[in-house]
Amino acid sequence: MRRVRSFVLRTGRMTEGQQRAMDQNWPLMGLELANGMIDPADVFGREAPLVLEIGFGMGDSLVEMAKDQPEKNYIGIEVHTPGVGRLLSNAAEQGLSNIRVYSEDAIEVLDQCIPDGSLDTLQLFFPDPWHKKRHHKRRIVQPAFAQAIRKKLKIGGVFHMATDWENYAEHMMEVMSAAEGYRNQMGDGQYAPQPEWRPVTKFQKRGERLGHGVWDLMFERTE
Repeated sequence: MRRVRSFVLRTGRMTEGQQRAMDQNWPLMGLELANGMIDPADVFGREAPLVLEIGFGMGDSLVEMAKDQPEKNYIGIEVHTPGVGRLLSNAAEQGLSNIRVYSEDAIEVLDQCIPDGSLDTLQLFFPDPWHKKRHHKRRIVQPAFAQAIRKKLKIGGVFHMATDWENYAEHMMEVMSAAEGYRNQMGDGQYAPQPEWRPVTKFQKRGERLGHGVWDLMFERTE
């Protein structure tokens, strides 16, 4: 894949609580790019459906999903360290054992750490829309990305996207409708209703306050 960054590494100081959560809980929940390819059953100590979320932000919705669906294993990827610290704090407070975290570039994690055919779901909720036309090339949903993650999904596994930018929703639909080896679960050109199990995120609330709509897309790997 061509290496055009789809994110900006935001600066921000961790609170004392977030740093303490990192110190205490990273050894239990943190995963390292340098350790290479994982065995999910070994990482979690069990066989279970595996969900990976790219860019979980402050992590509140990911923790909520992991709490509400304990039968699933969750891996989150986020480069913003205060968000990682907050997620680790909340996950530990909830006593969750079904969540693990990378604080790395998602493209590198997918390539080097996630086994082919291992994911039941890949979630990408409210990624940076790069709304200026000259920045559209930075959007993470591109043809090469669609094929890179297809390898990681099981047959029948789902790539679930959500955005509050209509132009980005249209871009996602165009890219994924043309992507080989996928089927739109809702039918050609159709967006999905928001599933009950996807929490309303901070970014979604902000978008709705600004008068934005919200679009979910769910594409299943067919081959």
